[in-house]
Formats: sequence, structure tokens, C-alpha cells
Amino acid sequence: MSLVTVSEVNYFYADGDSRRYILKDISCEFERGKLYAILGESGSGKTTFLSLLAALDKPKSGKVLYETQDISSIGFEKFRRNKIGIVFQAYNLIPYMTAAENIKVAMSITDNKLPKDINEVAYNLLDYIGLDKAKADRTVNKLSGGEQQRVAIARALATNVDVVLADEPTGNLDEDMENEIIAILQKLAHEHNKCVIVVTHSTQIANQADTVFKLRKGKLEPYER
Repeated sequence: MSLVTVSEVNYFYADGDSRRYILKDISCEFERGKLYAILGESGSGKTTFLSLLAALDKPKSGKVLYETQDISSIGFEKFRRNKIGIVFQAYNLIPYMTAAENIKVAMSITDNKLPKDINEVAYNLLDYIGLDKAKADRTVNKLSGGEQQRVAIARALATNVDVVLADEPTGNLDEDMENEIIAILQKLAHEHNKCVIVVTHSTQIANQADTVFKLRKGKLEPYER
């Protein structure tokens, strides 16, 4: 059953009397328990598409649905706060805070029901994605790129959401660390029944994903591996 549905979505920029389409007539569905990869060259519209899924922007026409409900009727801010977690390529962590503090900040702004002891949840999440307490208590600007990406993934999970969106999550990492991050994303989908959607240049992620799409000239197409 579809968790996120994209229905006839278009996104364009007006250029005088004409339109320059970034995304054109896109329809697709995303389910729980699967890791999705969306491939595309630079400028193909991958980040725009992710922004629409994340309610950071809205389509010029068409709809993005969450459990059959238009996300615009949920409210974009409320949708971002309660329904999705976002993993940015540049991590977007608060650099002067510790890893654990970054997790707790995310938990403080959601309306979702969470355990009372958010301190314990933060440390457990960081331990789950491979950071011990010593690193959890370290300011994130003193962590490696791979460790910061792990914190970003933990933060995306901290609000108890079903959808995790990731923008080039391995783009700044070496091959070994890329494989570790891919393994975490797979585990989230397959063992914890999350819907994980990744936009990427990485064929390594595509090779490990359950379903792969390719964005080409504004169109989203199935990708044959």
C-alpha cells in the first residue's frame, strides 16, 4: 500500500510567455519497507523533486499525498515536523552542539508522541547508527564527515516518522563509509519498515536499492540495472 503518492506533478519556471519545465507529469508511489533510489545528472531536477516530497516547495500543478491526504491540507510545516525526516548532503547540524543535543533539538519540535526520557532515546539512536557515548557527547564539528552523516540520519529518525528523505547522503564520503551508510538505510527500510527515498548520483546506492528511478528531461522513468 502506498505511503507517499505523487500524482501528475509539474514544476516549472516562467520565462516570458513560455515555461521551462524541471519536472513534467510525474506520477509514482512509495511504500513502507523499501529503499528507493532516484538517479539523475546534475540539473535533472532531483533536488527539486525531493523538495516537493519534503514540503520545502510546492508543485505548480499536481499533488503529493501522504496516506491519501494532500500534504498541502496537512500543512507544509506540520508535515515536515511530524511526518518526515530529512538527511541533507551538507548534514545541516548545529555545529556548536553535541551529537546528542542535535538529536534532542529535533525531538523538541515534533508533535509526535515520544518516550518521556528523550535523553535516553538520543543516546540509543546514536548507538544504533554506530556512535558510542563518547562521540555522542562530542560537538559535531569535531566529528568526521561520516560520523556527522550518521548523526544526521539519527536526527531524521528521532521524531518517530515513517518516511526518511535523503539528498546525496554519501556524496561527501569515501567508498567504505558510503557502504556503511547504505547498510544503515537498508536496515531502516527492511528491518524497521521505513519508506526511505534517496536522490543520488551513486550507482552503488542504486545497486543496493529495492526500486530505482531515473530523472531525465523532467520525466521520472523506471531504471533498469
